[in-house]
Amino acid sequence: MSARPKIGVIGGGASAVCLLDALAQRQDLPPGHLTIFDGGRHLWRGRPYQPDLDAMRVNAIPRDMSVRAGDDGHLADWLAARRLVVGTGTSFLDPVSGAPFIPRAMFGDYLEQAARVALVTLAARGWRVDLHRRMVHRAVPTRHGLALRTADGEEHEVDYAVLATGAGTPADPYGLAGSAGFVRDPYPVAERLAAIRRDDDLAVIGSGLTAVDVALALAARGHTGRIRLHSRQAVLPAVRQRPACFIPRHVTAARFRAMAAWDGSLPLADLIAMIGDELAAAGESLDTVRTEIDAARREDPTHRLLRQLDAVNAPDGPLRILQQIMPDVGPDVWPLLPEHDKDRLLATHHRAFMSLCCPMPPASAVALLGLLESGQLELIGGLERIERAERAEPGGCGFVASSVHGEHRADVIVNAVNGRLGGATDLTAPMLASLVDAGLAEPHPHGGFHLERATSRLTVGARPNRRLYALGDLAMGSLFFTFGIQSLVDRAVDIVTSIRGDIAHRALQTPRRAGRDVLQPI
Repeated sequence: MSARPKIGVIGGGASAVCLLDALAQRQDLPPGHLTIFDGGRHLWRGRPYQPDLDAMRVNAIPRDMSVRAGDDGHLADWLAARRLVVGTGTSFLDPVSGAPFIPRAMFGDYLEQAARVALVTLAARGWRVDLHRRMVHRAVPTRHGLALRTADGEEHEVDYAVLATGAGTPADPYGLAGSAGFVRDPYPVAERLAAIRRDDDLAVIGSGLTAVDVALALAARGHTGRIRLHSRQAVLPAVRQRPACFIPRHVTAARFRAMAAWDGSLPLADLIAMIGDELAAAGESLDTVRTEIDAARREDPTHRLLRQLDAVNAPDGPLRILQQIMPDVGPDVWPLLPEHDKDRLLATHHRAFMSLCCPMPPASAVALLGLLESGQLELIGGLERIERAERAEPGGCGFVASSVHGEHRADVIVNAVNGRLGGATDLTAPMLASLVDAGLAEPHPHGGFHLERATSRLTVGARPNRRLYALGDLAMGSLFFTFGIQSLVDRAVDIVTSIRGDIAHRALQTPRRAGRDVLQPI
Protein backbone atom coordinates (compact mmCIF):
# COMPACT_ATOMS: atom_id res chain seq x y z
CA MET A 1 0.00 0.00 0.00
CA SER A 2 1.30 3.47 -0.87
CA ALA A 3 1.97 6.13 1.77
CA ARG A 4 -1.14 7.92 0.54
CA PRO A 5 -4.10 5.54 0.89
CA LYS A 6 -6.21 5.22 -2.23
CA ILE A 7 -9.94 4.78 -1.65
CA GLY A 8 -12.51 4.11 -4.35
CA VAL A 9 -16.19 4.82 -3.70
CA ILE A 10 -18.48 3.07 -6.18
CA GLY A 11 -21.79 4.90 -6.23
CA GLY A 12 -22.73 8.51 -5.60
CA GLY A 13 -26.04 8.51 -3.73
CA ALA A 14 -27.06 9.08 -0.12
CA SER A 15 -24.84 6.21 1.10
CA ALA A 16 -21.80 7.79 -0.49
CA VAL A 17 -22.61 11.18 1.07
CA CYS A 18 -22.68 9.60 4.55
CA LEU A 19 -19.31 7.99 3.83
CA LEU A 20 -17.78 11.23 2.54
CA ASP A 21 -18.89 13.11 5.63
CA ALA A 22 -17.44 10.39 7.87
CA LEU A 23 -14.14 10.60 5.99
CA ALA A 24 -14.09 14.39 6.26
CA GLN A 25 -14.77 14.27 10.00
CA ARG A 26 -11.99 11.72 10.65
CA GLN A 27 -9.05 14.06 11.07
CA ASP A 28 -6.52 11.37 12.00
CA LEU A 29 -6.70 9.81 8.54
CA PRO A 30 -3.56 10.50 6.50
CA PRO A 31 -4.43 12.42 3.32
CA GLY A 32 -4.86 10.13 0.39
CA HIS A 33 -6.46 9.78 -3.02
CA LEU A 34 -10.25 9.49 -3.16
CA THR A 35 -11.90 8.39 -6.42
CA ILE A 36 -15.69 8.40 -6.76
CA PHE A 37 -17.56 6.62 -9.55
CA ASP A 38 -21.21 7.23 -10.41
CA GLY A 39 -23.07 7.14 -13.71
CA GLY A 40 -26.46 8.21 -12.41
CA ARG A 41 -28.48 11.18 -13.53
CA HIS A 42 -28.56 13.13 -10.25
CA LEU A 43 -25.31 12.90 -8.33
CA TRP A 44 -25.56 12.56 -4.52
CA ARG A 45 -29.36 12.26 -4.48
CA GLY A 46 -29.87 8.59 -5.25
CA ARG A 47 -33.23 7.32 -6.45
CA PRO A 48 -35.63 8.76 -3.84
CA TYR A 49 -34.32 12.32 -3.49
CA GLN A 50 -34.33 13.62 -7.06
CA PRO A 51 -36.04 16.94 -7.94
CA ASP A 52 -39.74 16.20 -7.57
CA LEU A 53 -43.11 17.37 -6.28
CA ASP A 54 -43.26 18.95 -2.82
CA ALA A 55 -45.97 16.41 -1.98
CA MET A 56 -43.21 13.78 -1.84
CA ARG A 57 -42.00 14.02 1.78
CA VAL A 58 -39.33 12.17 3.70
CA ASN A 59 -40.84 9.94 6.34
CA ALA A 60 -38.58 10.95 9.24
CA ILE A 61 -37.95 14.16 11.16
CA PRO A 62 -34.68 16.11 10.63
CA ARG A 63 -32.93 14.77 13.73
CA ASP A 64 -33.17 11.27 12.20
CA MET A 65 -31.95 12.36 8.76
CA SER A 66 -28.60 14.00 9.56
CA VAL A 67 -25.62 12.69 7.60
CA ARG A 68 -23.25 13.88 10.34
CA ALA A 69 -22.45 11.24 12.96
CA GLY A 70 -23.00 12.55 16.47
CA ASP A 71 -24.76 15.70 15.28
CA ASP A 72 -28.52 15.19 15.16
CA GLY A 73 -28.97 18.90 14.49
CA HIS A 74 -26.90 18.99 11.30
CA LEU A 75 -29.88 18.91 8.93
CA ALA A 76 -31.95 21.21 11.16
CA ASP A 77 -29.13 23.77 11.11
CA TRP A 78 -28.92 23.51 7.33
CA LEU A 79 -32.66 24.08 7.04
CA ALA A 80 -32.44 27.15 9.31
CA ALA A 81 -29.60 28.57 7.20
CA ARG A 82 -31.54 27.84 4.03
CA ARG A 83 -34.56 29.76 5.30
CA LEU A 84 -32.35 32.79 5.92
CA VAL A 85 -30.87 32.65 2.41
CA VAL A 86 -34.00 31.73 0.46
CA GLY A 87 -36.22 33.98 2.56
CA THR A 88 -39.08 31.55 3.10
CA GLY A 89 -40.76 30.85 6.38
CA THR A 90 -42.02 27.42 5.31
CA SER A 91 -41.12 24.87 7.97
CA PHE A 92 -43.12 21.91 6.57
CA LEU A 93 -44.70 21.15 9.93
CA ASP A 94 -47.07 18.21 9.93
CA PRO A 95 -50.54 19.56 10.85
CA VAL A 96 -51.33 16.47 12.92
CA SER A 97 -48.16 15.91 14.97
CA GLY A 98 -46.47 19.29 14.61
CA ALA A 99 -43.24 17.55 13.53
CA PRO A 100 -41.38 18.70 10.40
CA PHE A 101 -41.29 16.44 7.34
CA ILE A 102 -39.45 18.12 4.48
CA PRO A 103 -39.85 17.35 0.76
CA ARG A 104 -37.66 14.58 -0.58
CA ALA A 105 -36.21 16.95 -3.18
CA MET A 106 -35.16 19.37 -0.44
CA PHE A 107 -33.37 16.57 1.36
CA GLY A 108 -31.63 15.91 -1.96
CA ASP A 109 -30.43 19.53 -1.91
CA TYR A 110 -29.03 18.91 1.56
CA LEU A 111 -27.24 15.77 0.37
CA GLU A 112 -25.67 17.67 -2.52
CA GLN A 113 -24.36 20.44 -0.27
CA ALA A 114 -23.14 17.99 2.38
CA ALA A 115 -21.17 16.13 -0.29
CA ARG A 116 -19.60 19.35 -1.61
CA VAL A 117 -18.60 20.47 1.87
CA ALA A 118 -17.05 17.08 2.63
CA LEU A 119 -15.06 17.08 -0.61
CA VAL A 120 -13.81 20.64 -0.05
CA THR A 121 -12.81 19.70 3.51
CA LEU A 122 -10.87 16.67 2.29
CA ALA A 123 -9.15 18.68 -0.46
CA ALA A 124 -8.12 21.37 2.04
CA ARG A 125 -6.58 18.64 4.19
CA GLY A 126 -4.40 17.46 1.32
CA TRP A 127 -6.58 14.78 -0.26
CA ARG A 128 -6.67 14.38 -4.01
CA VAL A 129 -10.30 13.95 -5.07
CA ASP A 130 -11.38 12.67 -8.49
CA LEU A 131 -14.99 12.27 -9.62
CA HIS A 132 -15.79 10.05 -12.60
CA ARG A 133 -19.31 10.24 -14.03
CA ARG A 134 -19.25 6.62 -15.07
CA MET A 135 -19.71 3.37 -13.19
CA VAL A 136 -17.12 0.71 -12.51
CA HIS A 137 -17.63 -2.19 -14.91
CA ARG A 138 -15.23 -4.68 -13.38
CA ALA A 139 -13.25 -5.05 -10.16
CA VAL A 140 -10.32 -7.46 -9.96
CA PRO A 141 -7.60 -8.08 -7.37
CA THR A 142 -4.03 -7.00 -8.07
CA ARG A 143 -0.77 -7.61 -6.24
CA HIS A 144 -1.10 -4.40 -4.23
CA GLY A 145 -4.84 -3.75 -4.14
CA LEU A 146 -7.83 -3.68 -6.44
CA ALA A 147 -8.15 -2.57 -10.05
CA LEU A 148 -11.43 -0.79 -10.81
CA ARG A 149 -12.12 -0.73 -14.54
CA THR A 150 -14.79 1.36 -16.22
CA ALA A 151 -16.64 0.30 -19.35
CA ASP A 152 -14.56 2.65 -21.52
CA GLY A 153 -11.33 0.95 -20.47
CA GLU A 154 -10.02 3.28 -17.78
CA GLU A 155 -8.35 1.51 -14.88
CA HIS A 156 -7.90 2.85 -11.36
CA GLU A 157 -5.96 0.96 -8.70
CA VAL A 158 -7.09 1.46 -5.12
CA ASP A 159 -6.19 0.12 -1.70
CA TYR A 160 -9.82 0.07 -0.51
CA ALA A 161 -13.15 0.05 -2.32
CA VAL A 162 -16.54 0.86 -0.82
CA LEU A 163 -19.57 -0.44 -2.70
CA ALA A 164 -22.30 2.16 -2.23
CA THR A 165 -24.37 1.40 -5.30
CA GLY A 166 -27.81 1.90 -3.73
CA ALA A 167 -31.07 0.24 -4.67
CA GLY A 168 -31.46 -1.33 -8.06
CA THR A 169 -34.21 -0.82 -10.58
CA PRO A 170 -37.45 -2.10 -9.01
CA ALA A 171 -38.14 -5.72 -9.86
CA ASP A 172 -40.66 -6.49 -12.59
CA PRO A 173 -42.41 -9.47 -10.95
CA TYR A 174 -45.04 -9.87 -13.66
CA GLY A 175 -42.86 -9.37 -16.74
CA LEU A 176 -44.54 -6.16 -17.92
CA ALA A 177 -41.41 -4.27 -18.97
CA GLY A 178 -41.85 -2.75 -22.42
CA SER A 179 -45.65 -2.77 -22.26
CA ALA A 180 -47.36 0.49 -23.13
CA GLY A 181 -48.91 1.88 -19.98
CA PHE A 182 -46.45 0.21 -17.60
CA VAL A 183 -44.38 2.54 -15.39
CA ARG A 184 -41.39 0.46 -14.22
CA ASP A 185 -40.04 3.04 -11.73
CA PRO A 186 -42.25 5.89 -10.46
CA TYR A 187 -39.41 8.19 -9.31
CA PRO A 188 -39.34 11.08 -9.91
CA VAL A 189 -43.12 11.11 -9.94
CA ALA A 190 -43.33 14.59 -11.51
CA GLU A 191 -41.72 13.11 -14.61
CA ARG A 192 -42.70 9.45 -14.61
CA LEU A 193 -46.41 9.97 -13.93
CA ALA A 194 -46.83 13.02 -16.16
CA ALA A 195 -48.24 11.09 -19.12
CA ILE A 196 -51.03 9.49 -17.09
CA ARG A 197 -54.43 10.94 -17.99
CA ARG A 198 -56.46 12.31 -15.12
CA ASP A 199 -59.30 9.83 -15.66
CA ASP A 200 -57.13 6.72 -16.18
CA ASP A 201 -57.86 3.77 -13.92
CA LEU A 202 -54.60 2.75 -12.26
CA ALA A 203 -53.27 -0.38 -10.63
CA VAL A 204 -50.29 0.17 -8.36
CA ILE A 205 -48.14 -2.86 -7.51
CA GLY A 206 -47.34 -2.62 -3.82
CA SER A 207 -48.72 -0.98 -0.70
CA GLY A 208 -45.60 0.41 0.98
CA LEU A 209 -44.15 3.92 1.09
CA THR A 210 -43.58 4.06 -2.68
CA ALA A 211 -47.22 3.14 -3.33
CA VAL A 212 -48.30 5.85 -0.88
CA ASP A 213 -46.10 8.33 -2.76
CA VAL A 214 -47.76 7.38 -6.03
CA ALA A 215 -51.28 7.78 -4.63
CA LEU A 216 -50.48 11.15 -3.04
CA ALA A 217 -48.74 12.41 -6.17
CA LEU A 218 -51.73 11.52 -8.32
CA ALA A 219 -54.07 13.22 -5.86
CA ALA A 220 -51.88 16.34 -5.88
CA ARG A 221 -52.18 16.44 -9.69
CA GLY A 222 -55.98 16.25 -9.50
CA HIS A 223 -56.37 12.65 -10.66
CA THR A 224 -60.01 11.57 -10.93
CA GLY A 225 -59.70 7.92 -12.02
CA ARG A 226 -59.70 4.89 -9.76
CA ILE A 227 -56.47 3.98 -7.96
CA ARG A 228 -56.05 0.43 -6.68
CA LEU A 229 -53.08 -0.68 -4.61
CA HIS A 230 -52.53 -4.38 -5.32
CA SER A 231 -50.25 -6.48 -3.12
CA ARG A 232 -50.09 -9.91 -1.57
CA GLN A 233 -50.70 -8.87 2.04
CA ALA A 234 -52.29 -5.39 1.69
CA VAL A 235 -50.29 -3.88 4.56
CA LEU A 236 -49.91 -0.10 4.57
CA PRO A 237 -47.01 1.67 6.30
CA ALA A 238 -47.71 2.44 9.92
CA VAL A 239 -48.38 6.04 10.91
CA ARG A 240 -45.39 7.80 12.46
CA GLN A 241 -46.27 8.79 16.00
CA ARG A 242 -45.31 12.06 17.64
CA PRO A 243 -41.56 11.80 18.42
CA ALA A 244 -40.89 10.31 21.84
CA CYS A 245 -38.63 11.82 24.48
CA PHE A 246 -37.40 8.42 25.54
CA ILE A 247 -33.93 7.18 26.52
CA PRO A 248 -33.72 3.37 26.25
CA ARG A 249 -31.93 1.47 28.99
CA HIS A 250 -32.26 -2.18 27.96
CA VAL A 251 -32.48 -2.21 24.15
CA THR A 252 -29.47 -0.15 23.09
CA ALA A 253 -27.01 -0.31 20.21
CA ALA A 254 -24.10 -0.15 22.67
CA ARG A 255 -25.34 -3.27 24.44
CA PHE A 256 -25.67 -5.23 21.22
CA ARG A 257 -22.29 -4.06 19.92
CA ALA A 258 -20.69 -5.25 23.14
CA MET A 259 -22.34 -8.64 22.66
CA ALA A 260 -21.04 -8.79 19.09
CA ALA A 261 -17.52 -7.92 20.25
CA TRP A 262 -17.60 -11.03 22.43
CA ASP A 263 -18.90 -13.12 19.51
CA GLY A 264 -22.18 -13.48 21.32
CA SER A 265 -25.55 -14.47 19.93
CA LEU A 266 -29.04 -13.49 20.94
CA PRO A 267 -31.94 -15.93 20.64
CA LEU A 268 -35.17 -14.28 19.61
CA ALA A 269 -36.81 -15.20 22.92
CA ASP A 270 -34.13 -13.27 24.81
CA LEU A 271 -34.55 -10.24 22.54
CA ILE A 272 -38.30 -10.28 23.12
CA ALA A 273 -37.68 -10.39 26.87
CA MET A 274 -35.36 -7.38 26.60
CA ILE A 275 -37.95 -5.44 24.65
CA GLY A 276 -40.49 -6.39 27.31
CA ASP A 277 -38.19 -4.99 30.02
CA GLU A 278 -37.80 -1.75 28.04
CA LEU A 279 -41.51 -1.31 27.58
CA ALA A 280 -42.25 -2.18 31.22
CA ALA A 281 -39.79 0.50 32.33
CA ALA A 282 -41.80 2.97 30.26
CA GLY A 283 -45.10 1.74 31.67
CA GLU A 284 -46.06 -0.11 28.50
CA SER A 285 -47.01 -3.73 27.82
CA LEU A 286 -45.36 -6.21 25.48
CA ASP A 287 -48.78 -7.68 24.78
CA THR A 288 -49.76 -4.41 23.10
CA VAL A 289 -46.79 -4.79 20.75
CA ARG A 290 -47.78 -8.34 19.89
CA THR A 291 -51.28 -7.09 19.12
CA GLU A 292 -49.84 -4.32 16.89
CA ILE A 293 -47.69 -6.74 14.92
CA ASP A 294 -50.61 -9.13 14.49
CA ALA A 295 -52.85 -6.23 13.40
CA ALA A 296 -50.69 -5.68 10.32
CA ARG A 297 -52.00 -9.00 8.97
CA ARG A 298 -55.47 -9.23 10.46
CA GLU A 299 -56.92 -5.75 11.02
CA ASP A 300 -58.80 -3.97 8.25
CA PRO A 301 -56.19 -1.58 6.75
CA THR A 302 -58.50 1.46 6.91
CA HIS A 303 -59.34 0.72 10.55
CA ARG A 304 -55.65 0.30 11.36
CA LEU A 305 -54.83 3.58 9.63
CA LEU A 306 -57.54 5.44 11.52
CA ARG A 307 -56.59 3.90 14.85
CA GLN A 308 -52.93 4.83 14.48
CA LEU A 309 -53.85 8.35 13.40
CA ASP A 310 -55.97 8.76 16.54
CA ALA A 311 -52.96 7.73 18.63
CA VAL A 312 -50.41 10.13 17.08
CA ASN A 313 -50.58 12.65 19.90
CA ALA A 314 -51.58 10.32 22.72
CA PRO A 315 -49.46 10.78 25.88
CA ASP A 316 -48.21 7.21 25.75
CA GLY A 317 -48.11 4.15 23.50
CA PRO A 318 -45.57 1.46 22.65
CA LEU A 319 -45.66 2.24 18.93
CA ARG A 320 -43.72 5.49 19.28
CA ILE A 321 -41.13 3.71 21.46
CA LEU A 322 -40.69 0.99 18.84
CA GLN A 323 -40.41 3.57 16.06
CA GLN A 324 -37.56 5.17 17.96
CA ILE A 325 -35.54 2.14 19.02
CA MET A 326 -35.93 -0.14 15.98
CA PRO A 327 -33.89 2.03 13.55
CA ASP A 328 -31.29 2.65 16.27
CA VAL A 329 -30.65 -0.95 17.27
CA GLY A 330 -31.88 -2.96 14.27
CA PRO A 331 -28.55 -3.12 12.39
CA ASP A 332 -26.74 -4.21 15.54
CA VAL A 333 -29.20 -6.78 16.82
CA TRP A 334 -30.01 -8.51 13.53
CA PRO A 335 -26.57 -10.15 13.04
CA LEU A 336 -26.77 -11.54 16.59
CA LEU A 337 -29.93 -13.54 15.91
CA PRO A 338 -29.57 -17.23 15.00
CA GLU A 339 -30.26 -17.99 11.36
CA HIS A 340 -33.40 -20.00 12.11
CA ASP A 341 -34.84 -17.03 14.03
CA LYS A 342 -34.06 -14.70 11.12
CA ASP A 343 -35.76 -17.07 8.68
CA ARG A 344 -38.79 -17.28 10.95
CA LEU A 345 -39.08 -13.51 11.28
CA LEU A 346 -38.71 -12.90 7.55
CA ALA A 347 -41.23 -15.60 6.70
CA THR A 348 -43.84 -14.54 9.25
CA HIS A 349 -43.42 -10.88 10.09
CA HIS A 350 -41.37 -9.23 7.34
CA ARG A 351 -44.17 -7.02 6.09
CA ALA A 352 -45.20 -6.01 9.62
CA PHE A 353 -41.60 -5.05 10.44
CA MET A 354 -41.28 -2.98 7.26
CA SER A 355 -44.54 -1.25 8.09
CA LEU A 356 -43.42 -0.39 11.62
CA CYS A 357 -39.84 0.55 10.68
CA CYS A 358 -40.82 2.70 7.70
CA PRO A 359 -43.90 4.66 8.84
CA MET A 360 -45.51 7.48 6.90
CA PRO A 361 -45.96 11.06 8.16
CA PRO A 362 -49.37 11.65 9.77
CA ALA A 363 -50.36 14.19 7.12
CA SER A 364 -49.75 11.56 4.42
CA ALA A 365 -51.93 9.15 6.39
CA VAL A 366 -54.72 11.75 6.56
CA ALA A 367 -54.60 12.28 2.80
CA LEU A 368 -54.52 8.54 2.17
CA LEU A 369 -57.46 7.99 4.51
CA GLY A 370 -59.46 10.63 2.61
CA LEU A 371 -58.82 8.81 -0.68
CA LEU A 372 -59.83 5.49 0.86
CA GLU A 373 -63.02 6.84 2.41
CA SER A 374 -64.04 8.58 -0.82
CA GLY A 375 -63.77 5.29 -2.70
CA GLN A 376 -61.25 6.63 -5.22
CA LEU A 377 -58.47 4.59 -3.61
CA GLU A 378 -58.81 0.88 -2.89
CA LEU A 379 -56.40 -1.52 -1.21
CA ILE A 380 -56.61 -5.09 -2.52
CA GLY A 381 -54.69 -8.03 -1.08
CA GLY A 382 -54.06 -11.53 -2.34
CA LEU A 383 -52.47 -10.42 -5.62
CA GLU A 384 -51.74 -13.39 -7.86
CA ARG A 385 -50.80 -11.97 -11.26
CA ILE A 386 -51.04 -8.95 -13.57
CA GLU A 387 -51.29 -9.49 -17.31
CA ARG A 388 -51.88 -7.57 -20.49
CA ALA A 389 -55.56 -7.73 -21.45
CA GLU A 390 -55.99 -10.10 -24.39
CA ARG A 391 -58.40 -7.87 -26.28
CA ALA A 392 -57.63 -4.38 -25.09
CA GLU A 393 -59.36 -1.76 -27.24
CA PRO A 394 -57.52 1.44 -28.20
CA GLY A 395 -57.80 3.82 -25.26
CA GLY A 396 -59.34 1.08 -23.09
CA CYS A 397 -58.12 -0.91 -20.13
CA GLY A 398 -54.88 -2.63 -21.11
CA PHE A 399 -54.20 -4.75 -18.02
CA VAL A 400 -55.95 -7.22 -15.76
CA ALA A 401 -54.93 -7.67 -12.12
CA SER A 402 -56.06 -10.98 -10.65
CA SER A 403 -56.31 -11.67 -6.94
CA VAL A 404 -58.25 -13.84 -4.53
CA HIS A 405 -60.88 -11.08 -4.65
CA GLY A 406 -61.41 -11.31 -8.41
CA GLU A 407 -60.20 -9.44 -11.48
CA HIS A 408 -59.74 -5.70 -11.90
CA ARG A 409 -58.92 -3.89 -15.12
CA ALA A 410 -56.54 -0.96 -15.37
CA ASP A 411 -55.37 1.47 -18.02
CA VAL A 412 -51.98 1.98 -16.40
CA ILE A 413 -49.79 -0.12 -14.11
CA VAL A 414 -47.39 1.70 -11.78
CA ASN A 415 -44.71 -0.48 -10.26
CA ALA A 416 -44.20 0.46 -6.58
CA VAL A 417 -42.21 -2.64 -5.62
CA ASN A 418 -39.48 -1.93 -3.08
CA GLY A 419 -36.32 -0.99 -5.00
CA ARG A 420 -34.19 -2.83 -2.43
CA LEU A 421 -35.56 -6.09 -3.78
CA GLY A 422 -34.77 -5.33 -7.40
CA GLY A 423 -31.16 -6.44 -7.33
CA ALA A 424 -28.41 -4.64 -9.20
CA THR A 425 -28.95 -1.93 -11.78
CA ASP A 426 -27.80 -2.38 -15.36
CA LEU A 427 -24.83 -0.12 -14.54
CA THR A 428 -23.64 -2.08 -11.50
CA ALA A 429 -24.51 -5.69 -12.38
CA PRO A 430 -21.29 -6.43 -14.35
CA MET A 431 -19.09 -5.07 -11.55
CA LEU A 432 -20.87 -7.05 -8.84
CA ALA A 433 -20.69 -10.21 -10.94
CA SER A 434 -16.93 -9.68 -11.41
CA LEU A 435 -16.45 -9.62 -7.64
CA VAL A 436 -18.19 -12.97 -7.29
CA ASP A 437 -16.26 -14.44 -10.22
CA ALA A 438 -12.97 -13.32 -8.66
CA GLY A 439 -13.88 -14.89 -5.33
CA LEU A 440 -14.00 -11.50 -3.61
CA ALA A 441 -17.70 -11.57 -2.71
CA GLU A 442 -20.24 -14.17 -1.66
CA PRO A 443 -23.94 -13.59 -2.38
CA HIS A 444 -26.21 -13.75 0.64
CA PRO A 445 -29.37 -15.83 0.29
CA HIS A 446 -31.45 -12.92 1.63
CA GLY A 447 -29.95 -10.42 -0.82
CA GLY A 448 -26.70 -8.51 -1.28
CA PHE A 449 -23.40 -9.92 -0.06
CA HIS A 450 -22.13 -11.56 3.10
CA LEU A 451 -20.53 -8.97 5.41
CA GLU A 452 -18.69 -8.71 8.69
CA ARG A 453 -21.06 -6.75 10.91
CA ALA A 454 -18.53 -4.74 12.90
CA THR A 455 -16.67 -3.40 9.85
CA SER A 456 -18.98 -3.93 6.83
CA ARG A 457 -16.13 -5.77 5.11
CA LEU A 458 -17.16 -8.29 2.47
CA THR A 459 -16.60 -11.87 3.55
CA VAL A 460 -16.13 -15.13 1.68
CA GLY A 461 -16.42 -18.26 3.76
CA ALA A 462 -16.75 -16.00 6.82
CA ARG A 463 -13.28 -14.52 6.16
CA PRO A 464 -13.31 -10.72 5.74
CA ASN A 465 -11.54 -8.96 2.91
CA ARG A 466 -9.70 -5.96 4.32
CA ARG A 467 -9.97 -4.07 1.04
CA LEU A 468 -13.67 -4.39 0.20
CA TYR A 469 -16.66 -2.85 1.99
CA ALA A 470 -20.37 -2.53 1.26
CA LEU A 471 -22.62 0.27 2.44
CA GLY A 472 -26.38 0.35 1.98
CA ASP A 473 -28.55 -2.13 0.16
CA LEU A 474 -25.74 -4.53 -0.75
CA ALA A 475 -25.59 -5.30 2.98
CA MET A 476 -29.29 -6.14 3.27
CA GLY A 477 -28.85 -9.89 3.65
CA SER A 478 -26.32 -9.62 6.46
CA LEU A 479 -27.69 -6.55 8.24
CA PHE A 480 -31.33 -6.33 7.01
CA PHE A 481 -31.76 -2.82 8.49
CA THR A 482 -29.88 -1.04 5.72
CA PHE A 483 -32.65 1.46 5.06
CA GLY A 484 -32.65 4.82 6.80
CA ILE A 485 -30.01 7.54 7.03
CA GLN A 486 -29.25 6.68 10.67
CA SER A 487 -28.15 3.19 9.69
CA LEU A 488 -26.06 4.48 6.77
CA VAL A 489 -24.30 6.99 9.02
CA ASP A 490 -23.43 4.35 11.63
CA ARG A 491 -22.12 1.93 9.03
CA ALA A 492 -20.12 4.69 7.30
CA VAL A 493 -18.36 5.44 10.59
CA ASP A 494 -17.64 1.73 11.02
CA ILE A 495 -16.08 1.60 7.55
CA VAL A 496 -13.91 4.67 8.02
CA THR A 497 -12.79 3.39 11.43
CA SER A 498 -11.86 0.04 9.88
CA ILE A 499 -9.90 1.67 7.07
CA ARG A 500 -8.09 3.89 9.56
CA GLY A 501 -7.20 0.85 11.67
CA ASP A 502 -5.90 -1.06 8.66
CA ILE A 503 -3.77 1.90 7.56
CA ALA A 504 -2.26 2.14 11.05
CA HIS A 505 -1.64 -1.60 11.16
CA ARG A 506 0.10 -1.58 7.78
CA ALA A 507 2.24 1.39 8.80
CA LEU A 508 3.49 -0.54 11.83
CA GLN A 509 4.22 -3.62 9.73
CA THR A 510 6.29 -1.77 7.11
CA PRO A 511 9.28 -0.88 9.35
CA ARG A 512 9.38 -4.44 10.70
CA ARG A 513 9.44 -5.89 7.21
CA ALA A 514 12.08 -3.38 6.19
CA GLY A 515 14.22 -4.35 9.20
CA ARG A 516 13.96 -8.02 8.34
CA ASP A 517 14.93 -7.25 4.75
CA VAL A 518 18.07 -5.41 5.93
CA LEU A 519 19.12 -8.33 8.11
CA GLN A 520 18.63 -10.90 5.37
CA PRO A 521 21.93 -12.43 4.14
CA ILE A 522 23.00 -11.52 0.65
